[in-house]
Amino acid sequence: MQRNWFLGDLLSQLFDRRGQMHGKDDARSITELCEALLSAEGEVSGFQLASTVLDRYRALRDDEKVLFFRYLNDELDIDAGQVSDLAIQYSKDRDIDAFKALSVAAEPRRQELLRRLNQPTGATQDLVAMRVDLLRILKTHPDLRRTDLDFVHLLRSWFNRGFLVLKQISWDTPARILDKVVAYEAVHQISDLEDLRRRLYPPDRRCFAFFHPSMPDEPLIFVEVALTETVPGSIDELLSEQRDPLEADQAEVAVFYSISNCQKGLAGISFGNLLIKQVVSELALDLPGIQTFVTLSPIPGFNRWLETQQNDETHGPIAVAILAGTAPQDDQRAMAARYLLTAKRKDGVPIDPVARFHLGNGAEVHDIHAGADTSANGMAQSSGAMVNYLYNLKFTEQNHEEFATHATIAASRSVQSLATAAFVTKSKETTA
Repeated sequence: MQRNWFLGDLLSQLFDRRGQMHGKDDARSITELCEALLSAEGEVSGFQLASTVLDRYRALRDDEKVLFFRYLNDELDIDAGQVSDLAIQYSKDRDIDAFKALSVAAEPRRQELLRRLNQPTGATQDLVAMRVDLLRILKTHPDLRRTDLDFVHLLRSWFNRGFLVLKQISWDTPARILDKVVAYEAVHQISDLEDLRRRLYPPDRRCFAFFHPSMPDEPLIFVEVALTETVPGSIDELLSEQRDPLEADQAEVAVFYSISNCQKGLAGISFGNLLIKQVVSELALDLPGIQTFVTLSPIPGFNRWLETQQNDETHGPIAVAILAGTAPQDDQRAMAARYLLTAKRKDGVPIDPVARFHLGNGAEVHDIHAGADTSANGMAQSSGAMVNYLYNLKFTEQNHEEFATHATIAASRSVQSLATAAFVTKSKETTA
């Protein structure tokens, strides 16, 4: 039996190679090749046609890519009239044939094209890269959003939790992956290999990432974790070169201090909540002494919000002082608490994206710190303020349900008090 498998694999590789060579000489246009892939020809020569289409796509200029996406968007769309007629028919008799016909008509042909394109080795990564192009093109061609919805629909099914593999990233991880961790770090820049070593090698540091079998060398998302004795209030201290490493079995707190999405083509497909929950489970099993799971998170929208508050009678003087770097730390913490608990979008959820993420996962706003991130980015986005979100495993499900259903923000008593505390800096009303 083993010999038959080996022979089959060998013959398959030989035919694939012959097909790839033939594909390079195919004179048909990329849209003609797509139509062939969707036809009976695609059933027979799908691998070869898909490889040729993907090769052709990579060689397209930007204006040609726009035309390709317009072909997907318009020529491979549903026939709305047919769907309407079939829906009416199904509503009357509801038999299996009517249901099948309606299901086929209601799915755009571009979904089947994307499935068939996903046959060759490495095709999934090609399609993720294709969506990067689409997202960029959408900025000037928003009418192509129908096609993007189909990309998202398929990518969510291909990258669902059942296919994701959690791996720990360590100093012994292959260099090709470590290089990508450096490149993809989106929260606290990794300056060099020594900086990377400080985040991976000491006994009180961990890093975990999700991978997909079709992209084994490409992390999808990773989280950096610090093991500490107490809840930290400064990223500067947490990442300090002068700090003394802690033995892992002495740690009582696990701190998620950086979560970085790696693949722009998977924007809108959330992995972060799954990653945190699984890492919490891994750490709790490996290090039972850890009782507290928190983040040390940026507040990326804080300064933008402060700019809108400068003419407010109550908040104005404090907002101006924080942006100028002259506000007392108590005022900065109080304003950050008001921002996180009260600054909301029209749908009632916080305007801060990091807050939405952690609160949606069931965390609570635990504590706020001034002067916690003095890097250029930290000062630009939040004047140095940071926040701890607490993942209390007893309440995460309840918090998640309350936030999802009622947009209720879970917050510690100390943060609630901060949000209503009097400011040290006098308001316009007081000075008038």
